Amino acid sequence: MQPLPHHYNVTVTSSPTAPIEITSPGLKPLLSAPPREFDGPGNLWSPETLLVAAAADCLALTFRAIAKMARLKWAKLVCDGSGTLDRADGLTRFTGIHFRVRLEVPDAVDIEKARTILEKTEKACLVGNSLKFQPTLEAEIRVDESVAEIVQPVL
Repeated sequence: MQPLPHHYNVTVTSSPTAPIEITSPGLKPLLSAPPREFDGPGNLWSPETLLVAAAADCLALTFRAIAKMARLKWAKLVCDGSGTLDRADGLTRFTGIHFRVRLEVPDAVDIEKARTILEKTEKACLVGNSLKFQPTLEAEIRVDESVAEIVQPVL
């Protein structure tokens, strides 16, 4: 691992009606739109699904690292993540994420050792540990005189 702090950069490009494009150096672009629950099409990744996916992905990657250090033999991990979005403290926000993990191990593996590693994984997942802060915003607004008309989005 490289020394901390690490920095991760993304660029999100939006127009009034097209899907949002998410890019990051060296990665393939992703398209995003509101989920069905927010009157979106429901056929693209959304911020909500990406957040739950990031937490589940982090759990799986953290498990791989801890299992490797502990020399746990395993064949497959499947993590189903379910995020709950609700009103809390006067805000609409995620109030919880629940993971259902299925771990396949060879016959001779100590099940309690595997369970202990999963418990350590839950406590060590950096995305799960990071869901308690408020992002900050820095804004710049420019006037583009070449734009004749602004199209209002239809959601």
